[in-house]
Amino acid sequence: MVFSYYPGCTLKTKAKQLDEYGRKSAEALGISLEELPEWQCCGAVYPMAKDEIATKLSAVRALDSAKGLGNELITLCSACHHVLKRVNNDMATDDDIRMKVNNYLKLEEDYAGETPVIHYLEMLRDKVGFDELKKKVVNPLKGRKIGAYYGCLLLRPSDELQFDNPENPTIIEDFIRAIGAEPVIYPYRNECCGGYVVIEDKEAPKKMCENIISSAEGKGAEAVVTACPLCRYNLDANSAKHDLQVYYFTELLAEALGVKEGGASQ
Repeated sequence: MVFSYYPGCTLKTKAKQLDEYGRKSAEALGISLEELPEWQCCGAVYPMAKDEIATKLSAVRALDSAKGLGNELITLCSACHHVLKRVNNDMATDDDIRMKVNNYLKLEEDYAGETPVIHYLEMLRDKVGFDELKKKVVNPLKGRKIGAYYGCLLLRPSDELQFDNPENPTIIEDFIRAIGAEPVIYPYRNECCGGYVVIEDKEAPKKMCENIISSAEGKGAEAVVTACPLCRYNLDANSAKHDLQVYYFTELLAEALGVKEGGASQ
């Protein structure tokens, strides 16, 4: 299977290892990730203003590039996935936005939301299948109790993202089972970590992360795993007084598939 791949800025700079783990794991699963040529930042945050067009243009360029290559567009980052999928929905459903964007970009052919956008986890669930993933595991993470942390961006708005049940998601727990570990369900797994709030209030995210980490530990989790680089950073930065480890899902995937250099996660 071949996918066009949008790595995003964080996975190309401060989180290069997470990108590397994703690529190596895909290769081990027989998946080809072909990085888009000349991609730009997606904008990081989906613009809420109805008349905001300029900040959507780079996302449309990426979507149109994948369309030209004839591939579905995959990303590892929840923030990138959120922006790309919502902008794609705008281009498919909003005549005014579609007209203005296409008039500005002057593409060879107007773009109208034709490119399917999927998260890497959706690829594991829907394309590879968790049962097949389990068969590929060479280093099952037996005995490890791991809580899934979903955060905000993967699940909502659910009518646009259609990623999983926004109130009771299961995809990351199913992923945890597939790599041999035991998923831990805890109350705060869908709550915001305060990633963007830190710009205005540095104390608020500390309290929000404390609630999440304490909630996971209280249910017996030894670690949490997330699919958002910003969530991973924020939780890790605020977990110093706890024994809980914070992982990105590609770290654990690469370990389970035996393609992570250095062996087990530390």
